[in-house]
Amino acid sequence: MGKIKAQSLTDTYTLNNGVHIPVIGFGTWQAKPDDAYTAVKAALAIGYRHIDTAAVYGNEEAVGKAIKDSGVPRQDIFVTTKLWNEQRLNYDDVLHAQFDSLQRLGLDYIDLYLVHCAEIANHHQEWQKLNATTWRAMEYLYTHGAARAIGVSNYMVRHLKELAKTQEVVPAVNQNYLNPFDRQEELVAYDTTNNILNEAYSPLVTGELLNNAIVTAIAKKHNRSAAQILIRWSLEEGFLPLPKSIHPDYIAANAQVFDFELDADDHEQIATLQGKGPMNDDPRTVDFTNFIPWED
Repeated sequence: MGKIKAQSLTDTYTLNNGVHIPVIGFGTWQAKPDDAYTAVKAALAIGYRHIDTAAVYGNEEAVGKAIKDSGVPRQDIFVTTKLWNEQRLNYDDVLHAQFDSLQRLGLDYIDLYLVHCAEIANHHQEWQKLNATTWRAMEYLYTHGAARAIGVSNYMVRHLKELAKTQEVVPAVNQNYLNPFDRQEELVAYDTTNNILNEAYSPLVTGELLNNAIVTAIAKKHNRSAAQILIRWSLEEGFLPLPKSIHPDYIAANAQVFDFELDADDHEQIATLQGKGPMNDDPRTVDFTNFIPWED
């Protein structure tokens, strides 16, 4: 632990299909459209080149407009969006959903298209069939150039093993809840063994870890913010973190994580946080039918 190759926001991981993905993504979950537009423009101006959104976030159009208005060439920006549950009840739904995301984003292709969830509320008994059908459609989009890479989100080991029985294309990414409270070691090991990149959403646990005594002590030791410590930890774990903020100062600070290292004691202290905060939800216990990202 400690040393990482990345030295800037434009440095990349190489996905299993050879596509390069910037090592930190700018998250937009829970950002209302106006906030998402302002935040994404600010992030791109600072130097972020990886933007993460999703159909269910309700802000794809704002994100797309920010990308267009940023002045940064499209080919220099890596855009991720995701297929929501009700959009994948059959093969054709997936194709239509991706087209709709492209229209909202104002883009000709998506760099990374993810299946947002492994299981759909009220369809848990048929998740194997649904996931296999969904993935065949995702593979079609990939082979026809609508997405440069495809992957999954919120997939557990059992979902990935089942998918492997029918897949022709190995998922490039598994975006999951990964942070010091829940390192999901079995899942991370499976992904790593199978050359699936671990992306970490909620690396700051939506702010809950920012006031943790262990994290703040390490931050004081390095003269850094708690957020910077957590993002650096995620990188040193080999994850791709997706920090989110709508405040320009925090957006900028969250990118300043390449000029220091955590030491062995830091990692040992952070490891003691496992299980002491919110843990990943098993999809069988989550009802996404009333999921609302934001309300006016």
